[in-house]
Amino acid sequence: MSDDGSPHYHGHRDRLRARFLQVGGDALPDYELLELVLFRLIPRRDVKPIAKELLRRFGTFAEVLAAPSARLMEVDGIGANVVTDLKVIEAAARRLVKGDVAKRQVLSSWTSVIDYCRAAMAFMDKEQFRLLFLDKRNGLIADEVQQSGTVDHTPVYPREVVKRALELSASALILVHNHPSGDPTPSPADIKMTREIMEVAKPLGITVHDHIIVGREGHASLKGLKLI
Repeated sequence: MSDDGSPHYHGHRDRLRARFLQVGGDALPDYELLELVLFRLIPRRDVKPIAKELLRRFGTFAEVLAAPSARLMEVDGIGANVVTDLKVIEAAARRLVKGDVAKRQVLSSWTSVIDYCRAAMAFMDKEQFRLLFLDKRNGLIADEVQQSGTVDHTPVYPREVVKRALELSASALILVHNHPSGDPTPSPADIKMTREIMEVAKPLGITVHDHIIVGREGHASLKGLKLI
Protein backbone atom coordinates (compact mmCIF):
# COMPACT_ATOMS: atom_id res chain seq x y z
CA MET A 1 0.00 0.00 0.00
CA SER A 2 1.11 3.58 -0.67
CA ASP A 3 0.85 6.40 1.87
CA ASP A 4 -2.67 7.29 0.67
CA GLY A 5 -3.87 3.71 1.06
CA SER A 6 -3.96 2.85 -2.64
CA PRO A 7 -2.17 -0.28 -3.92
CA HIS A 8 1.53 0.35 -4.65
CA TYR A 9 1.15 -0.43 -8.35
CA HIS A 10 -1.26 2.47 -8.97
CA GLY A 11 1.59 4.99 -8.96
CA HIS A 12 3.58 2.76 -11.30
CA ARG A 13 0.63 2.61 -13.69
CA ASP A 14 0.28 6.39 -13.73
CA ARG A 15 4.00 6.87 -14.36
CA LEU A 16 4.08 4.30 -17.16
CA ARG A 17 1.03 5.81 -18.86
CA ALA A 18 2.63 9.25 -18.67
CA ARG A 19 5.85 7.93 -20.20
CA PHE A 20 3.91 6.24 -22.99
CA LEU A 21 2.20 9.54 -23.81
CA GLN A 22 5.52 11.37 -23.72
CA VAL A 23 7.77 9.03 -25.72
CA GLY A 24 5.38 6.67 -27.52
CA GLY A 25 5.14 2.90 -27.60
CA ASP A 26 8.21 2.36 -29.79
CA ALA A 27 10.45 3.61 -26.98
CA LEU A 28 9.09 1.14 -24.42
CA PRO A 29 10.45 -2.37 -23.92
CA ASP A 30 8.09 -5.27 -24.61
CA TYR A 31 7.27 -5.91 -20.95
CA GLU A 32 6.16 -2.32 -20.36
CA LEU A 33 4.02 -2.25 -23.50
CA LEU A 34 2.45 -5.51 -22.36
CA GLU A 35 1.87 -4.02 -18.91
CA LEU A 36 -0.01 -1.11 -20.50
CA VAL A 37 -2.28 -3.57 -22.28
CA LEU A 38 -2.85 -5.59 -19.11
CA PHE A 39 -3.64 -2.53 -16.93
CA ARG A 40 -7.18 -2.31 -18.27
CA LEU A 41 -7.67 -6.06 -18.59
CA ILE A 42 -6.56 -6.81 -15.01
CA PRO A 43 -7.41 -3.67 -13.02
CA ARG A 44 -6.94 -4.94 -9.44
CA ARG A 45 -3.58 -6.67 -9.56
CA ASP A 46 0.07 -5.86 -10.11
CA VAL A 47 0.53 -6.95 -13.73
CA LYS A 48 4.33 -6.56 -14.03
CA PRO A 49 4.99 -10.18 -12.89
CA ILE A 50 2.30 -11.41 -15.30
CA ALA A 51 3.82 -9.47 -18.21
CA LYS A 52 7.30 -10.79 -17.44
CA GLU A 53 6.05 -14.38 -17.15
CA LEU A 54 4.24 -14.11 -20.50
CA LEU A 55 7.42 -12.86 -22.15
CA ARG A 56 9.51 -15.53 -20.44
CA ARG A 57 7.26 -18.23 -21.86
CA PHE A 58 6.58 -16.85 -25.32
CA GLY A 59 9.49 -14.55 -26.13
CA THR A 60 8.23 -11.23 -27.50
CA PHE A 61 5.19 -8.95 -27.40
CA ALA A 62 4.13 -10.26 -30.82
CA GLU A 63 4.55 -13.87 -29.73
CA VAL A 64 2.41 -13.27 -26.64
CA LEU A 65 -0.42 -11.94 -28.80
CA ALA A 66 -0.09 -14.85 -31.24
CA ALA A 67 0.26 -17.59 -28.60
CA PRO A 68 -2.46 -20.27 -28.48
CA SER A 69 -5.30 -19.37 -26.13
CA ALA A 70 -4.95 -22.53 -24.05
CA ARG A 71 -1.26 -21.85 -23.42
CA LEU A 72 -1.91 -18.23 -22.46
CA MET A 73 -4.39 -19.38 -19.83
CA GLU A 74 -1.72 -21.53 -18.22
CA VAL A 75 -0.23 -18.29 -16.88
CA ASP A 76 -1.51 -17.28 -13.44
CA GLY A 77 -3.77 -14.24 -13.78
CA ILE A 78 -4.71 -14.83 -17.41
CA GLY A 79 -8.32 -15.90 -17.84
CA ALA A 80 -10.66 -16.29 -20.79
CA ASN A 81 -11.65 -12.60 -20.87
CA VAL A 82 -8.02 -11.45 -20.94
CA VAL A 83 -7.22 -13.93 -23.72
CA THR A 84 -10.16 -12.66 -25.78
CA ASP A 85 -8.95 -9.08 -25.47
CA LEU A 86 -5.38 -10.06 -26.38
CA LYS A 87 -6.73 -11.81 -29.47
CA VAL A 88 -8.70 -8.68 -30.42
CA ILE A 89 -5.46 -6.67 -30.22
CA GLU A 90 -3.68 -9.32 -32.32
CA ALA A 91 -6.43 -9.17 -34.96
CA ALA A 92 -6.26 -5.36 -35.00
CA ALA A 93 -2.49 -5.46 -35.49
CA ARG A 94 -2.82 -7.86 -38.38
CA ARG A 95 -5.53 -5.71 -39.97
CA LEU A 96 -3.29 -2.65 -39.79
CA VAL A 97 -0.40 -4.43 -41.48
CA LYS A 98 -2.71 -6.00 -44.05
CA GLY A 99 -4.01 -2.53 -44.89
CA ASP A 100 -0.51 -1.51 -45.97
CA VAL A 101 -0.44 -4.45 -48.37
CA ALA A 102 -3.99 -4.11 -49.70
CA LYS A 103 -3.75 -0.45 -50.73
CA ARG A 104 -0.56 -0.81 -52.77
CA GLN A 105 0.77 -2.81 -55.66
CA VAL A 106 2.22 -5.78 -53.85
CA LEU A 107 5.49 -6.06 -55.75
CA SER A 108 6.29 -2.39 -55.15
CA SER A 109 5.84 -2.73 -51.38
CA TRP A 110 7.69 -5.97 -50.68
CA THR A 111 8.65 -4.94 -47.15
CA SER A 112 4.96 -4.51 -46.29
CA VAL A 113 4.24 -7.98 -47.69
CA ILE A 114 6.94 -9.54 -45.52
CA ASP A 115 5.78 -7.61 -42.44
CA TYR A 116 2.22 -8.75 -43.01
CA CYS A 117 3.19 -12.38 -43.52
CA ARG A 118 5.31 -12.39 -40.38
CA ALA A 119 2.59 -10.73 -38.31
CA ALA A 120 0.00 -13.19 -39.55
CA MET A 121 1.96 -16.43 -39.36
CA ALA A 122 5.47 -16.34 -37.90
CA PHE A 123 4.47 -17.12 -34.32
CA MET A 124 1.82 -19.78 -34.93
CA ASP A 125 2.30 -23.19 -33.33
CA LYS A 126 0.98 -25.09 -36.36
CA GLU A 127 1.92 -24.91 -40.00
CA GLN A 128 -0.37 -22.86 -42.23
CA PHE A 129 -0.36 -22.32 -45.98
CA ARG A 130 -1.87 -19.13 -47.38
CA LEU A 131 -2.15 -17.56 -50.80
CA LEU A 132 -1.96 -13.95 -51.92
CA PHE A 133 -3.91 -13.63 -55.18
CA LEU A 134 -2.88 -10.72 -57.43
CA ASP A 135 -4.46 -9.01 -60.44
CA LYS A 136 -2.69 -7.94 -63.66
CA ARG A 137 -1.29 -4.85 -61.92
CA ASN A 138 -0.08 -6.95 -58.99
CA GLY A 139 -2.74 -5.50 -56.71
CA LEU A 140 -4.03 -7.79 -53.97
CA ILE A 141 -7.35 -9.44 -54.89
CA ALA A 142 -7.58 -11.81 -51.94
CA ASP A 143 -5.58 -13.30 -49.10
CA GLU A 144 -6.77 -16.76 -48.13
CA VAL A 145 -5.65 -19.55 -45.85
CA GLN A 146 -5.82 -22.66 -47.98
CA GLN A 147 -4.68 -25.25 -45.50
CA SER A 148 -3.78 -25.61 -41.84
CA GLY A 149 -1.89 -28.63 -40.68
CA THR A 150 0.07 -30.14 -37.84
CA VAL A 151 3.18 -28.85 -36.11
CA ASP A 152 5.40 -29.60 -39.09
CA HIS A 153 3.22 -30.52 -42.07
CA THR A 154 0.50 -28.99 -44.20
CA PRO A 155 -0.90 -30.86 -47.22
CA VAL A 156 -0.95 -28.65 -50.33
CA TYR A 157 -2.62 -29.68 -53.57
CA PRO A 158 -1.31 -27.76 -56.60
CA ARG A 159 -4.47 -28.16 -58.69
CA GLU A 160 -6.62 -26.79 -55.86
CA VAL A 161 -4.34 -23.76 -55.60
CA VAL A 162 -4.59 -23.01 -59.32
CA LYS A 163 -8.33 -23.73 -59.40
CA ARG A 164 -8.88 -21.08 -56.75
CA ALA A 165 -6.72 -18.60 -58.69
CA LEU A 166 -8.90 -19.15 -61.76
CA GLU A 167 -12.08 -18.66 -59.72
CA LEU A 168 -10.77 -15.28 -58.56
CA SER A 169 -9.47 -14.32 -62.04
CA ALA A 170 -6.03 -13.89 -60.50
CA SER A 171 -3.04 -13.35 -62.78
CA ALA A 172 -0.39 -14.14 -60.20
CA LEU A 173 0.21 -15.76 -56.84
CA ILE A 174 2.48 -15.41 -53.86
CA LEU A 175 2.68 -18.55 -51.74
CA VAL A 176 3.28 -18.15 -48.02
CA HIS A 177 3.67 -20.62 -45.20
CA ASN A 178 5.22 -20.74 -41.75
CA HIS A 179 7.69 -23.02 -40.04
CA PRO A 180 6.63 -23.41 -36.37
CA SER A 181 10.18 -24.54 -35.56
CA GLY A 182 11.22 -20.93 -36.09
CA ASP A 183 13.79 -21.68 -38.82
CA PRO A 184 12.49 -20.45 -42.20
CA THR A 185 14.98 -22.48 -44.26
CA PRO A 186 13.08 -24.12 -47.17
CA SER A 187 12.83 -27.89 -47.06
CA PRO A 188 13.13 -30.12 -50.16
CA ALA A 189 9.35 -30.68 -49.87
CA ASP A 190 8.75 -26.90 -49.90
CA ILE A 191 10.78 -26.53 -53.09
CA LYS A 192 9.13 -29.54 -54.78
CA MET A 193 5.62 -28.34 -53.95
CA THR A 194 6.36 -24.83 -55.26
CA ARG A 195 7.69 -26.14 -58.55
CA GLU A 196 4.63 -28.39 -58.94
CA ILE A 197 2.29 -25.42 -58.48
CA MET A 198 4.32 -23.41 -61.02
CA GLU A 199 4.06 -26.25 -63.55
CA VAL A 200 0.28 -26.37 -63.24
CA ALA A 201 -0.14 -22.59 -63.21
CA LYS A 202 2.12 -21.58 -66.11
CA PRO A 203 0.08 -23.07 -69.02
CA LEU A 204 -2.97 -21.22 -67.67
CA GLY A 205 -1.21 -17.84 -67.67
CA ILE A 206 -0.82 -17.63 -63.89
CA THR A 207 2.55 -16.52 -62.55
CA VAL A 208 3.95 -17.64 -59.19
CA HIS A 209 6.02 -14.64 -58.09
CA ASP A 210 7.50 -16.22 -54.98
CA HIS A 211 7.10 -18.59 -52.08
CA ILE A 212 7.82 -16.92 -48.74
CA ILE A 213 8.51 -18.96 -45.62
CA VAL A 214 8.27 -17.19 -42.28
CA GLY A 215 9.36 -18.14 -38.78
CA ARG A 216 10.41 -16.56 -35.51
CA GLU A 217 13.99 -16.34 -36.77
CA GLY A 218 13.11 -14.42 -39.95
CA HIS A 219 11.91 -15.24 -43.43
CA ALA A 220 13.13 -16.92 -46.61
CA SER A 221 12.23 -16.25 -50.24
CA LEU A 222 12.57 -19.18 -52.63
CA LYS A 223 12.99 -16.71 -55.48
CA GLY A 224 15.60 -14.74 -53.55
CA LEU A 225 17.48 -17.97 -52.86
CA LYS A 226 17.24 -18.85 -56.59
CA LEU A 227 15.40 -22.07 -55.79
CA ILE A 228 12.62 -21.29 -58.27
